[in-house]
Amino acid sequence: MTSGFTLFGTPGLVDMPSALSRPDGEIASTLAYFPGTTRGTLTFQITPRLSGSFRYSRIERPAFDDTLYDRSFDLQYRLLDQGRYMPAVAVGLRDFLGTGVYSGEYVVATRQVTPDLRITGGIGWGRLGSYNGFDNPLGALDERFETRPGGFSGRGGQFEIDQLFRGDAAFFGGVEYQLTDRVGLVAEYSSDAYATESAPGGDFEHRSPFNFGVNYRMGDNLTLAGYYLHGSQVGVQATIALNPSQPPHDGALGEAPVPVQPRPARATGDGWNTGWTEQSDAPDILADNLAGRLEDEGVELAGLEVSATAVRVRFRNNERDAEPQALGRIARALSRTMPASVETFILVPERNGVALPSTTLQRSDIEALEFAPGGAEAIRRRADFGDAGRLSFQGRAADVAQTPRFSWSIDPYTTFGLFDPDAPVRGEIGVEAEASYRLARGLYVSGAVRKRVVGNLDDIERESNSVLPHVRSDHALYAEQGDPSLSRLLVEHFARPGENLYSRLSVGYLERMFAGASGELLWAPSDSRLALGVEINHVWQRDFDLGFGVQDYDVTTGHASAYYDFGNGFHGQIDTGRYLAGDWGATIALDREFANGWRVGAFATFTDVSAEEFGEGSFDKGLRFTVPLSWFTGEPTRSSRSATIRPLTRDGGARLSVPNRLYETVRDYRAGDLERSWGTFWQ
Repeated sequence: MTSGFTLFGTPGLVDMPSALSRPDGEIASTLAYFPGTTRGTLTFQITPRLSGSFRYSRIERPAFDDTLYDRSFDLQYRLLDQGRYMPAVAVGLRDFLGTGVYSGEYVVATRQVTPDLRITGGIGWGRLGSYNGFDNPLGALDERFETRPGGFSGRGGQFEIDQLFRGDAAFFGGVEYQLTDRVGLVAEYSSDAYATESAPGGDFEHRSPFNFGVNYRMGDNLTLAGYYLHGSQVGVQATIALNPSQPPHDGALGEAPVPVQPRPARATGDGWNTGWTEQSDAPDILADNLAGRLEDEGVELAGLEVSATAVRVRFRNNERDAEPQALGRIARALSRTMPASVETFILVPERNGVALPSTTLQRSDIEALEFAPGGAEAIRRRADFGDAGRLSFQGRAADVAQTPRFSWSIDPYTTFGLFDPDAPVRGEIGVEAEASYRLARGLYVSGAVRKRVVGNLDDIERESNSVLPHVRSDHALYAEQGDPSLSRLLVEHFARPGENLYSRLSVGYLERMFAGASGELLWAPSDSRLALGVEINHVWQRDFDLGFGVQDYDVTTGHASAYYDFGNGFHGQIDTGRYLAGDWGATIALDREFANGWRVGAFATFTDVSAEEFGEGSFDKGLRFTVPLSWFTGEPTRSSRSATIRPLTRDGGARLSVPNRLYETVRDYRAGDLERSWGTFWQ
């Protein structure tokens, strides 16, 4: 019996929360409607105990004769698991970063009485203490808990810590019963008076604190629910839940790897004789044989050096989304193409013409551990991960044919705009043509143009009211005037200036709204969880028609960045410096990363721009997602889709969006990131 979702899109009963959590890592999208209110909620089970929710609501307010479009964030933490005598206990904050319309706090307990019966009871404050409330029991600790400050400060979006658990409190509770494996029943006593929605003249009427519901699970991912609310209304809800750890297919669907080819015994195998090294064309022959096998695996051979006992392979992984899987496929291919005397395999990935951290494997380990229990982990423990630049190698280089200098593609694109009160969801579909030319190793010129086919992003009528330079808030003007558009046109140079150091220089039309120059230096030791970077840019704002012209506004921006892999599936990043509007501050980001490539994270930026200057929302914040396409298809591909959800797009805390930033280029082959998905080595 799993926990259901409330009309607020969080684990619980109908309106009231419960103390239970969803499966770890689950992402659930809920759409709920009842007269006068529509809510869309995204809930993520961040850890087994902690969940977070972002909600966008349309609320009719008859008392104000208007409709409010509200954004809110929730958090819930499960303090105690159910024990022999104790129930599960959780504490939660509802709408703690928003306008305060739904603001409330609670402590709730839930107990599974039988496999099909569960009861919940709790105490709430704020909106959750607005019906049949009583004096706050926390007032015995401090009299300030007896009253709750009204309203919210600034322009919303701030953490109103002085309101938490203050004012009147009220009890709530409910019961859930699993009627069949697909049908569940729920009844609750709600402590929310719905004062805003039930004012005279509206569609909503609060006659009773009791709510009743039935939910039907249509499959593993979709649940439909219907409710009778507060003695007067009917509500409906649909929930789609996905778990990144549970793809919709069983295992990888691509071709199986070829088996390792063990070497013959030393006494009988001619390959153990190193006389082959005296053959002048031996490296070229070995490279040709290896290149053919790697091509079948979606890997491109970029270089090969070989000696009597070792081989160093430089490669580009064009297909495998899991880097350890690519390493495993290369190791198998080397076992079939290298002479028996070659024991050491040094694998050096390459991106943008730059050598990334290397992985060194021993051939005897590959042969001995292919079918051994725990063989992949044993190989990881014996492997050496290091900086490719520090490896000295005395070998002969093969003449490896390089890929064509010119590449191009034409693909569809989609873009969405969210949370405009006139049209909460906007979008467009079009065609984007991209091209790239390799001038030399590590030196590229590339560009992209777009043409809209259909959409309504150009229909936005709201003008920016920002008092800051309009570095982002004029996005409607770019959408209206920039079709067709030059998305980007730039020259990029990537290099390795020293051990564990990587550099990037980009010049041109860097992104949709800015053109100029950007330089970056990254220090990223392969065996360290920490990486440090610095970036400096000088850019001009582009004309609204997204052609070759620029406006008068120019700015120098830059950041010092620290990246840290916590080693438990979480990754943190702090960027400190100057933003596009000239403000100074820092961005803090935390991401949950899964072995299959899923990423779910949140970020917040705090600068010297005040909440009043920033405008509605008070500061820049949002959620971000990366979804690998292989999770849906089961086929190997490096393609993924990323999205960022901001409650509002304002000018404070806005950073330049430069392609090919170094950390994301380098990190996949660092030891910590390889460890996360090393289980794919033999796949």
